[in-house]
Amino acid sequence: MSLSSMLSGNAAEWGATLAPEGANFTLAAPNATSVDLCLFDEAGLTELQRLPLPAKTGDVWHGLLPGGRAGQVYGFRVHGPWAPERGHRFNPAKLLLDPYAREVLGRYDGSDLHWAHTPDSARGQQLPDSRDNAATALKARVCAPLPTVNPGPVVLPQQRVMYELHVKGFTRLHPGVPEALRGSYAGLAHPAAIAHLKALGVTTLSLMPVAFRADEERLQRLGLSNYWGYSPIAWSAPESRYWSGAAGSTPRTEFRAMVDALHAAGIEVILDVVYNHTGETDEFGPLLSLRGIDNGTYYHLEPGDASRYLNWTGCGNCVNLNHPVVLRTVMDSLRAWVTDYGVDGFRFDLAPVLARGTAETDYRFNPHAPLLMAIAQDPTLRNCVMVAEPWDIGPGGYQLGAFPPGWLEWNDRFRDTQRSAWLQHSTHRGALANRLAGSAEAFSPLRRAAYSSVNFVTAHDGFNLMDVVSYCHRHNDANGEGNRDGHGHNLSVNHGVEGCSEDELVVQARARHRRTLLAATLFSLGTPMLLAGDELGHSQGGNNNAYCQDNAITWLNWEATRHDLSSFVARAIALRRALLALQATGWWRSHAGEAGSGPVAMWALPDGRTLEADDWEAPQGGPLAVQLQPGTSEAVLLLLNPSASAQAFTLPAGDWHLCLDTASESVDADPASTVSPLFTVQADSLVLLSAGRPVF
Repeated sequence: MSLSSMLSGNAAEWGATLAPEGANFTLAAPNATSVDLCLFDEAGLTELQRLPLPAKTGDVWHGLLPGGRAGQVYGFRVHGPWAPERGHRFNPAKLLLDPYAREVLGRYDGSDLHWAHTPDSARGQQLPDSRDNAATALKARVCAPLPTVNPGPVVLPQQRVMYELHVKGFTRLHPGVPEALRGSYAGLAHPAAIAHLKALGVTTLSLMPVAFRADEERLQRLGLSNYWGYSPIAWSAPESRYWSGAAGSTPRTEFRAMVDALHAAGIEVILDVVYNHTGETDEFGPLLSLRGIDNGTYYHLEPGDASRYLNWTGCGNCVNLNHPVVLRTVMDSLRAWVTDYGVDGFRFDLAPVLARGTAETDYRFNPHAPLLMAIAQDPTLRNCVMVAEPWDIGPGGYQLGAFPPGWLEWNDRFRDTQRSAWLQHSTHRGALANRLAGSAEAFSPLRRAAYSSVNFVTAHDGFNLMDVVSYCHRHNDANGEGNRDGHGHNLSVNHGVEGCSEDELVVQARARHRRTLLAATLFSLGTPMLLAGDELGHSQGGNNNAYCQDNAITWLNWEATRHDLSSFVARAIALRRALLALQATGWWRSHAGEAGSGPVAMWALPDGRTLEADDWEAPQGGPLAVQLQPGTSEAVLLLLNPSASAQAFTLPAGDWHLCLDTASESVDADPASTVSPLFTVQADSLVLLSAGRPVF
């Protein structure tokens, strides 16, 4: 094909799209002077042709390749000024990955060949590197459209139970999944994996990042990787490392089949997405995509020194969602996950970064930021599940409760209060009651739904549940940072032994604390979220920042069954589903005449007395009871004893049936029997009673 045969095409559809006459290519690079489309052989090893995109409409360069078809491997070279001090890092010696890539070939190897600047460049005096990196650069493949998605399951928000998992770690050691599929999208779709999810009763998977990533150079030097996936370089391409490689499949088709299989089982799929930064890191990082396409457009740069990046993420850069080009790129990516794969929603990593303003507003968080407003009106996205991680490390970065109505938000205050109450005995009753009642002070009941708070005691970041009750200190030496990484404030206990123990009393105490924290999460008002493996008793050996551990530290061990609480979790979830008062149908009310649809909540001391002001603020906390829907057949009673000794509770009048007691290993309860009006709750235990008889 000659250079003159490239037609102007159109700028309407961004990325590489197929048309009857060929393949249309676009690239949004407002400050570029020209853009070359580079075509490669099927393996992506040899550059076959270099074709200048012949037209530019507004900010978008575009061209039509007659006869272009699915499977074509390509990349871009972008020409423009080399002026880091003005924010420009154009270097056509480096092949760049299409930010709209749907499938990526290769893997970033961490070498300095992929730097825009020479290896010996000094800070502030960086010079462009002239070495060509095409042979090993990441490349995109033109993809044919996937079939139209079928609607996913309908999960009522008040009944949602989220379950955070890592696609690889969940099945890498699963004995019921065929070896060839373990650790893959197909492995998660396997009946043995889905059977566990169904047995637990979770409704919604929150998958850790699956977008194609670029592991940081530092990790690669240590023989590690960004296992968690918070280092994206292609926002819309499924990570190929989780593809089984099965004949006739691709990462795209296998990911889609996984979503379809989970939907068929009635399970929603939410993706953890990272649009706040990319794997290009700071000014000394690699030139892989956005930095070379138009650095000053795609990233927030320091106002006084455009050669450096604003860094509210801690990962070296921040994506600038205030620019229309960047906003469209992210919106198109979100829509692609929904329309191509059937994804039901998103959890946004470091979400305040996405809603920060400009230098003129001191980059303050804006609840009406362009991305938030765009999602709210978008017909594809506005009904999806939207979850914010409501903090970053920038000024005023903690924004719990500040996201729009309809959004859910991770509530770390719930985590810290529960751990402090049950493990440290250092939280007053008022704080514990507030978290139990949905953290209303943060979520403004007049604006937000009762399910707005995502309640969790563990997540991927930090100790998992077994380690919360087994370690007082982090043990992160395997991460290669001298055990300095990871949070030092864990509110954990080790029950007298740091790490594993065969002492039966220690084992029992740890199991009781695990059961209590799980029950508190599932029975509190809001949207509960569990961490995969907590029910199995999986330990990370005290590593509370295992982001770079792609090994048995993070892979779930399905055969170590001594600490398995799966049956307990399944019963607790079933009770939440069976007992209407435990669902987030509305905010709890203080009396029947108060406006709202939620249950009436009556709080009491163990002797049955109503709490006075001093009782709420007692510094060492203490036992507490709350009755929901009193005087009705739907009434439930929660007895909480976050103290080191047993406590007798005087129960309200009526017949009460024992549903769950976290002091007991047994998950069986006789719904036909009633309990004594004076009921003893063991230390650090939670008891659930009902006026009716739950039927499962």
